[in-house]
Amino acid sequence: MTRVILYTGKGGVGKTSISAATALRASQNGMRTIVLSTDSAHSLGDSLDMQLGPEPKKIVDNLWAQETDVYYNMEKYWGTVQRWMESILAWEGFDPILADEMVVLPGMDELANLLWILEHHRTNKYDLIVVDCAPTAETFRLLSFPEAGRWWLEKIFPLSRKISGLARPILRRVSSMPLPSTEVFDTTADLMEQIENIQLVLSDPEQTSVRLVTNPERMVIKETQRAFTQLGLYGYRADLVICNRVLPDEVIASGYFSEQGAKQKKHLETLHEIFGEIPIKITPQFDHELVGIESLEKLATILFDDENPATFFHDELPFVIFTRDQNEDEFVDGPVDSESLMKLKIPLVDRDQIRLTQAAEELIIEVDQYRRNMLLPRALQQRAVLSAKLDQNILNIWFGEKNNG
Repeated sequence: MTRVILYTGKGGVGKTSISAATALRASQNGMRTIVLSTDSAHSLGDSLDMQLGPEPKKIVDNLWAQETDVYYNMEKYWGTVQRWMESILAWEGFDPILADEMVVLPGMDELANLLWILEHHRTNKYDLIVVDCAPTAETFRLLSFPEAGRWWLEKIFPLSRKISGLARPILRRVSSMPLPSTEVFDTTADLMEQIENIQLVLSDPEQTSVRLVTNPERMVIKETQRAFTQLGLYGYRADLVICNRVLPDEVIASGYFSEQGAKQKKHLETLHEIFGEIPIKITPQFDHELVGIESLEKLATILFDDENPATFFHDELPFVIFTRDQNEDEFVDGPVDSESLMKLKIPLVDRDQIRLTQAAEELIIEVDQYRRNMLLPRALQQRAVLSAKLDQNILNIWFGEKNNG
């Protein structure tokens, strides 16, 4: 089974160096590894001190690297639809160069990056896929895309295809506007299947985990805290936090950085309070740029020593489901007629911040400005939410028979 590790964090915290060091150490341990940068402002090649492109490039034994490119990705995965969209814009009189820019729709970059992850996963060429993600906000657009894309393709796409088929004979008589071909719809239908497959990979806690990279600074820790909450909301497992650029003791002892060192120590205590049982690894502020294999080897040794970098450092699942006959004790605080219980970890939130709505086979969970349309497991799709309670970062949701009256 191919292991997938996604590194995310605020811009500038050192995700790329840590991603590259993780991949390098795994490859040295004999794992066939690819490190993939999905950040449009690529720096993976700079970190490895090697020119990279949109296709995987071998770096050393067992290690490949890749920097994705939105236009290359569009042609590779979306070329048929892209050419139809360009023909529409040309028909409207748009300049070809402008049309080429306009067909890169919001979300297409995230979609193509997901498809690369899926392609690497299903070829079985690699034992480990390390994803150097864009900064936090872009990462969550990436992680939430499968559910959002699935909704659009399931609800809107079939209707669009049906309407196009009915309107085609009429429109051809009155307009020369290019209409989507069967190939366009077939490409989109194939994307539906691939989006479903990547959702299965990314949400599988036996294969995939997310690692949060932070710095010992108050604003950075706050963003890391929000990211941790969002991971719980979307059901992704966070197995490790890495606090990068911590001042070494000997630097603090020199006197010049004593005040900053004291602040960092306080911030590290805060990190442990926030993340509880999730392991936190510390990496120092180096006195030089981390560029090239030799520097990355030093970072990898500090990070992992003799540990396997692909291991799960924390094995708590993002959610679990119980039935009453499995564990009666779990239902003590729930409605007497409840039959199933979902426990979903959403850390660092208050009860008043959470809103739940059930819509057919989906459970809509809103936390402040974040929203997740969660496709319920099949066993719960025919049941109704009876009650919910937040207890120590665990959202307990009890389900029972639907009242059709």
